[in-house]
Amino acid sequence: MLSGLNFFGQSQFNDLKKRQYNKIYAHEAQHKTKGGSLAGPIVVEKDANGVAVAGHVDIKMPVLDRINPENTIKDAKTVISSALAPSDPSNQDLKVAAQAKAILSEAQDIKSKNETQTNGVKLNYYA
Repeated sequence: MLSGLNFFGQSQFNDLKKRQYNKIYAHEAQHKTKGGSLAGPIVVEKDANGVAVAGHVDIKMPVLDRINPENTIKDAKTVISSALAPSDPSNQDLKVAAQAKAILSEAQDIKSKNETQTNGVKLNYYA
């Protein structure tokens, strides 16, 4: 494996490393900001030469709450917003958004059915 110094001088290589890191970090920071409390820490992965090659922010995917689907709806919208926050979403970002959209749709259906069954009267399950 060739090191970065075989292609660049030390200064150019350090600039490349910094630019690459900043680009990946900025992308992941957008996920983190939009994900709020559902988002984990930013992780930037580097190759053997110390050049940033990938990054990720874990996000807590919402669990379908059939009793109170509004919580699921809120969390699914947060996950979708987080996944699509960068101007250049990755394939993985799009997959996360699609998964959250499916959960959102199911939660909205349950909410609609619950409202229909109660004739529009919201029940307080926590009273």
